[in-house]
Amino acid sequence: MRGFSQWAPARPVAPMPTTVRNDLDEGLVALFRRKLLEEVDLHELSRLDSGQRRIRLERVVAHLVSTEGVILTTRERNALIRRVVDESVGLGVLEPLLADETVSEIMINGHETIYVERFGQVERVPTAFTSEEQLRQTIDRIVSTVNRRVDESSPMVDARLPPDERMPRGARVHVVLPPLALDGPTMTIRLFPKAYGLDELLNRNSLDQSTADLLAACVRARLNIIVSGGTSSGKTTLLNALSAFIQPRQRIITIEDAAELSLSQEHVVRLETRPANVEGRGEVTIRDLVRNALRMRPDRVIVGEVRGGEALDMLQAMNTGHEGSLATVHANSTVDALIRLETLASMSDVEVPFTALRDQVNNAIDVVVQLLRGSDGARRVVAVDWVASRHREDFRVEPIMRWDPEGVSETGARGRFVVHPVPQQMLDRLRVAGEPLGTELAQRVDTGIDTRIGGQRW
Repeated sequence: MRGFSQWAPARPVAPMPTTVRNDLDEGLVALFRRKLLEEVDLHELSRLDSGQRRIRLERVVAHLVSTEGVILTTRERNALIRRVVDESVGLGVLEPLLADETVSEIMINGHETIYVERFGQVERVPTAFTSEEQLRQTIDRIVSTVNRRVDESSPMVDARLPPDERMPRGARVHVVLPPLALDGPTMTIRLFPKAYGLDELLNRNSLDQSTADLLAACVRARLNIIVSGGTSSGKTTLLNALSAFIQPRQRIITIEDAAELSLSQEHVVRLETRPANVEGRGEVTIRDLVRNALRMRPDRVIVGEVRGGEALDMLQAMNTGHEGSLATVHANSTVDALIRLETLASMSDVEVPFTALRDQVNNAIDVVVQLLRGSDGARRVVAVDWVASRHREDFRVEPIMRWDPEGVSETGARGRFVVHPVPQQMLDRLRVAGEPLGTELAQRVDTGIDTRIGGQRW
């Protein structure tokens, strides 16, 4: 490789805006990419960190562009250098998207179509891969970093990418290749969200102050809480925010498909599932981890998402001395969340009558929090309910908070949070745990009036 001293120092090229299409001639990009690979030995540069490697390669490309006599504007020249380096050692057109902090998800539907999610809204970006081969090379680069493989014989892969210089937040990647994906390779990259606290969620109007204080008291009082909602409604974000109120001396075990939680406590054990290998062996499921966690002397168990037979093991843990556990589940309402837990528990290999499963759910779950991503992209807590049903009776909840989209807030904005009196059962649990209610919460204490929705069972 030639010495770098012969080329003048160059500043790192600034990232291209993701909202502007890169209109460079693809033949020009391929030409300088080939010249770069002829000029340098990428293997020798591997001993440098990614930042130093990129700076040096940008200097080489800048020199090559100058010697070729290509006439370009400053913007076109910087864009060309960026593209050549990205396609040589990076992820090509994905690099500026990964660097954009406003992007929470990247959806690639074949090499010509890329969508992103920003602030809860999905939009198509005017960038694309030059060919299916280039997209496949990018996929191979991504999955190889976690020692995984994907090809026609194994056309699907689900992997977690740890944080690095390219993705400081880390990400979860899902890939589907033809023949399963009819329109070409499909890849979905979900960038793990920033760890928001309840204060930040309050500033975003995701919930009201009194409900936030009450939920924090519930966590400290070791009530079992289920966070429910649809896909990308903010369940993991809220779960992470609530976990901040767990006492620092308690031993916490988190169980997830892809480790997204970022807890601030020191005594935390993080467990993550493992898929089967190419021979179909070695799979470790969430249920395996839940069972194993109970032998690890946990004070709290946090399950990232309940989606199968592990629901039964989680309910039994909550009913046998592991109070204060937290979990998420996909459901459209608080009562649907309870029904779904009952259904998921029946999917275990243990034959348990539905009446007994309902008894387990009623005795285990104390509070259900429902989230919703609105049409405007805003993620919001729309319901907080106390599970009032006990033993084997039908599921019955008492409202603590409701979001009224038709109401008008004190500031005149559309939509408002409607608070309800705190149920007496919940109040007793909080007082026993030494969680006295503040002035604002004390005004919400149940006065004996039936506060159930419509006064009926659900």
